[in-house]
Amino acid sequence: MEFSSFLTSLGTSFTIFIILMLLFTWLSAKRGNAVVYYPNRILKGLEPWEGGLKTRNPLAWIREALSSTEQDIINMSGIDTAVYFVFLGTVLGILVLSGVVLLLVLLPTASTDDEVKKNAKSTTSKGTFNDLDKLSMANIEERSPRLWAFLIAVYWVSLVTYVLSWKAYKHVSALRANALMSPEVKPEQFAVLVRDLPDVTPGQTSKEQVDSYFKSIYPDTFYRSLVLTNNRKVDKIWAELEGYRKKLARTEAIYEESRRKGNSEGKRPTNKTGFLGLCGKQVDSIEYYNEKIKKMTQKLEAEQKVTLREKQLGAALVFFTDRVTAALAAQSLHAQMVDKWTVTDAPEPRQLIWTNLTIKFFVRIVRQYMVYVLVFLTIVFYMIPIGFISAITTLENLRKLLPFLKPIVDQVQIKTVLEAYLPQLALIIFLALLPMFLLFLSKIEGIPSGSHVIRAASGKYFYFSVLNVFIGVTIGGTLFDTLKSVEEEPNSLVPLLAKSLPGNATFFITFVALKFFVGYGLELSRLFPLIIYHLRRKYLCKSEAEIREAWFPGDISYATRVPSDMLIITIVLCYSVIAPVIIPFGVLYFALGWLVLRNQALKVYVPSYESYGRMWPHMHTRIMGALLLYQVTMLGYFGVIQFYYTPILIPLPILSLLFYYVCRRKFYNAFCHTALEVASQELKETPNMELIFRSYIPPSLIPEKQEDEQFEGALSRVSRTGSFVWSTSFVYFHHSDAVL
Repeated sequence: MEFSSFLTSLGTSFTIFIILMLLFTWLSAKRGNAVVYYPNRILKGLEPWEGGLKTRNPLAWIREALSSTEQDIINMSGIDTAVYFVFLGTVLGILVLSGVVLLLVLLPTASTDDEVKKNAKSTTSKGTFNDLDKLSMANIEERSPRLWAFLIAVYWVSLVTYVLSWKAYKHVSALRANALMSPEVKPEQFAVLVRDLPDVTPGQTSKEQVDSYFKSIYPDTFYRSLVLTNNRKVDKIWAELEGYRKKLARTEAIYEESRRKGNSEGKRPTNKTGFLGLCGKQVDSIEYYNEKIKKMTQKLEAEQKVTLREKQLGAALVFFTDRVTAALAAQSLHAQMVDKWTVTDAPEPRQLIWTNLTIKFFVRIVRQYMVYVLVFLTIVFYMIPIGFISAITTLENLRKLLPFLKPIVDQVQIKTVLEAYLPQLALIIFLALLPMFLLFLSKIEGIPSGSHVIRAASGKYFYFSVLNVFIGVTIGGTLFDTLKSVEEEPNSLVPLLAKSLPGNATFFITFVALKFFVGYGLELSRLFPLIIYHLRRKYLCKSEAEIREAWFPGDISYATRVPSDMLIITIVLCYSVIAPVIIPFGVLYFALGWLVLRNQALKVYVPSYESYGRMWPHMHTRIMGALLLYQVTMLGYFGVIQFYYTPILIPLPILSLLFYYVCRRKFYNAFCHTALEVASQELKETPNMELIFRSYIPPSLIPEKQEDEQFEGALSRVSRTGSFVWSTSFVYFHHSDAVL
């Protein structure tokens, strides 16, 4: 495949993006599609189209995204989304500032040498993209003085990364502090999570134990506690009850529709009561479901009383009357032994993974190390198929392995597309199978909140991507092509791998182009969600709740999006000096991502949680990891091409580790805990502790009759004089509310 074919494939990708963008412009202007393209605005009670539909410019979304402020993002999608755009802007700035120097200096330096002509075997793309060879370090003669320009460029990229990431860390830290200082009442700022409760003494309940312990330490500000219980049975009953309520709503909607279309009486729906509604007695559906709801409600109330009285577990939520005490309690050591009275910040009510809260201290540690081992094995064994895929999905190898494909792949148009995109498409599809497994592994560690699970899974996915995609593809492709050379001369393995770096540049250039042109085109057009929504609405949805469920967009999916972005920045950094032509593709990826995702954040995605920027330290760590890998790669590459002054690069990895250490010591603690000076800011109004307390009650334990004495007693509060009203303990445990 020649250089012209490479440009043709890029042009094809760009054409696909333009087509998808035009589709978005046309489809998003139709009122029937508003819930797919503007759900975030609709849920906030805003008009889908700013300024009205009739006067709307087809490219108005670009203007709106560019003119939006950080405060607009916060108002529509929260602090976490604003922090994500700080990350995108920081990485974009790193690549732009690096590219200004590298493209202007390194491209002329490389293109005016003639190493490629002297050694035709050492090419940027294994003997195909000959014009690109002249723009990379593959065209620089070993030990040439021209290598000084490339060595200085390594320092320039590192310096730009240090400066911009430092500024970003300060900015995000200020964003988090301002959000936590907000005068608005946030329930999680008045609560702490207490795990690893000690065994209860005879004659005492868990609630009495927790209340007396925290009352003695915080006599003036302790409000009350909720001790968790095993709520599996009551959850099951509640889920069954909710199922009948949904069926009733659907049945009533069908009945109302029949009344509108037919006579005023309508046709009352019926169903069979046997297996899957296929057999049994024919009954009136509305009456049947109402009767079922009545019986299940009585059963739920009875089980709630048993659960509250008899199924207490070893964890609790403790509430305080002010934010400072809660912040102080969350970062204080309460017990002499580390495995007793473990107190941490309480997550948002919607974030709690209830099944994990009662896992004991040492069990959590054992689980954590077991998960690390599983992740390591996953990385190792996934590297085998990924390396295999990278090796066999080249067109030449496919022709050898599958001769019957020759008539198809030899056609010029098909050959061009397959050569450019087949390995990358195979890799992207293969990687799509992984995220759910990593989320599952992170959850079974015993992590208490959904946002923390996402951060943990994101880290695992990043390391997996770097080790398998970046390193695995490079090593796999090289070994497959040079296996005979390695067998004949084993000592040649390291030089071969080093020299293969320029040879894989075009693979990753095409990989990046495919991700931003096709990936962001599909993101913007939302073709698949649109098709699924209309199919579900036409054939499956009857009630308003079902229709809303069909179009509800979910969140921005940080668990997969952030690691994918990190993989791109790792690839672009590592090749930025070796093959500077990759930098414009990295800039396009993050610039287009910033633009498209800004539109989606303002109009489409609905946050499923708010962690006030706690993802940022993890993002910063990955950026530093990518930079360190880049510096080590360049150190090794300069060493292999025998440049005498390679040791000048040795301080860079040390400097990166030192920079990371300073950033962590200066900023990280404020992301783990709430600073007391932040928590001490005045609130707009006196917090309603009853509402704060009730916000943590799971649906399965909310009484059907709000005046039920059992619950009123259980929700007894501490009086102003500090005395307790002891009654039936309100305790709960719920697992179906976990937010992932």
